Amino acid sequence: MDILKIKSEMQEWSKNKKKESKTICFVPTMGYLHQGHISLMEKGAPLCDELVLSIFVNPTQFGPNEDLDSYPSNIENDLSLAKKAGATAVFLPNKENIYPENYQTEIRLKYLPDHLCGKFRPVHFTGVATVVTKLFNIVMPDMAVFGQKDYQQLQIIRQLTLDLDFDIKIIAGDIIREKDGLAMSSRNAYLSKSQRASALSLWQSLNLAKELIAKGEKDSGKIKHKMETFFKTFSQTTPEYICFCDPQTLDHVDSIENQVLLALAVKIGKTRLIDNALIDPSR
Repeated sequence: MDILKIKSEMQEWSKNKKKESKTICFVPTMGYLHQGHISLMEKGAPLCDELVLSIFVNPTQFGPNEDLDSYPSNIENDLSLAKKAGATAVFLPNKENIYPENYQTEIRLKYLPDHLCGKFRPVHFTGVATVVTKLFNIVMPDMAVFGQKDYQQLQIIRQLTLDLDFDIKIIAGDIIREKDGLAMSSRNAYLSKSQRASALSLWQSLNLAKELIAKGEKDSGKIKHKMETFFKTFSQTTPEYICFCDPQTLDHVDSIENQVLLALAVKIGKTRLIDNALIDPSR
């Protein structure tokens, strides 16, 4: 497994692989890998000749008072897990290499960032779109795998790839959960024991909504109200948003007639967690 720390080295590595007619699958991460990341690598590894993982905590997607400085890190463990999962290269740049002095360019989307997390994290998706564009140009993959846990991010990357004419296939990876249902996240490391128990409310609230829809409830406002009431039974737990929306446009849905995305962000103490489910009322 090659470890490349400078973008020119990463580009040269990819160019050489392409000269050999090898295909490249790319999994971008911010490190502190867990089974969710590993599942993305395992999904991508059989699809191409080479599997590239990037580890870069991107400062431009963090707003003021967010957790950039405290974001968890364990590079040694990350590299071990990446090798076991079949990565043939890891791109491990620093901030100065990705954003050199006098860096000026941003990538912004018009509509998709105006929903869900984008309402509460106004700089976040510009940072995501910018760094993913840069990583695509550096790694030059044939395909890239992104997890569905951040569904909004996945849709933004799909749109970005389409709009900027990247010849890259975007593959969605399933949400990977702990045995008790909590979606795996690097930020779960922030949770105390009691907060970890309260964090199960995200998964349980999604199941509550599924049950209500299965029984015939179509009014998203009524379901949201019952979910909000449910969250009040958990300590240190405050929903930031609960939204029923169109899976493609992310526009709000009042009446659930077709497949709907139920997305939520919840603060457990100071830790912000997200989760979602695609729900089909006909099933």
